[in-house]
Amino acid sequence: MYISITKQHLDATFSQSSSDFVDYLEKENEGKGLDQQEQFFNQNHDRISPEQVVKEIDGNTSKLKKQEPKFYSITINPSQRELNHINNDPKLLKEYVREVMKDYAASFHRDNPVSIDSIKYYAKLEYERTFKGFDRQVKENQVYRAQIVKLENEIRKVERGEIAGNIKTMQNDIAMLNAQIPHRIDGNVVIQGMKKPGLQTHVHIIVSRKDVSNRFSLSPGSKYMESESKLNGKMVKRGFRRDQFYDNAEKRFDTLFKYKRNFVETYQARKTYIHDPKIYFAHLLGLPTNERSAALKIMGTAGVHIPKLNIPTNKVEAVLQAIKQFKKVIDVAKSSSSIGI
Repeated sequence: MYISITKQHLDATFSQSSSDFVDYLEKENEGKGLDQQEQFFNQNHDRISPEQVVKEIDGNTSKLKKQEPKFYSITINPSQRELNHINNDPKLLKEYVREVMKDYAASFHRDNPVSIDSIKYYAKLEYERTFKGFDRQVKENQVYRAQIVKLENEIRKVERGEIAGNIKTMQNDIAMLNAQIPHRIDGNVVIQGMKKPGLQTHVHIIVSRKDVSNRFSLSPGSKYMESESKLNGKMVKRGFRRDQFYDNAEKRFDTLFKYKRNFVETYQARKTYIHDPKIYFAHLLGLPTNERSAALKIMGTAGVHIPKLNIPTNKVEAVLQAIKQFKKVIDVAKSSSSIGI
């Protein structure tokens, strides 16, 4: 499970309104009949129109300055393993979102606890993802595609008499490069914009910066994680417990659907990897054999090329070497956005 929180874009190329973002979330509905379209929903209602979403979000911005975000975007990205566990059931995902938003409300650090009834949000399921330019498969294929384009340009120059060269040799080189392109789907070379295979269901949530009364600001992007400050001579609580939110959202899925989460799928594991990879890998290598095997399989499916390891448990140096090796391949995978665990 990967969850992200992003504030509204407010530079010159973006509208102050939520309409651009809502229009973007309508892309999968294009060309579909009304009965086939995916509708927005919130805590209590289904089938909310995009026009209603824009009206409610744009009309709930009292006293916010032009440079302040009016809304935040939360994206919930279940892994294919999690989606398989719930049979990719949209009803179950909606149930999960409604529970997650309770955790979102409870994560605000305030003198008076924030409940879901204070949160104005609208969510939408999407079922497709496309390959982006930063995806590992696209980047690795692009190396070959760039060489092919260069050779094709050179062939045209030879045909025009601008340079000397053997066209047949160049054509053979192009054929060889085409055969070597590593990533294909159903025989087609993976390029930017191509649909990703398998289950890709995810959830976009647009949540107002202000509470439903339009009086209080509830910012999950506050730089104050959990603190107190003086306001009008009185100490008040402020901030958003982001770690708590991510952790509880993950546990909520496991509890709701009786999901047995592997170590490498946990938020705490990802956090440990960032802050202390040696502890991360020491924990990974110390898992019981069946759990470790499952962890390596999950990582392999997520795009991490697992090196073959035969580690004597009593040799610390060998274990440390293995940790460095693992870290290297995961860093490469993470930098190319190929990890989805």
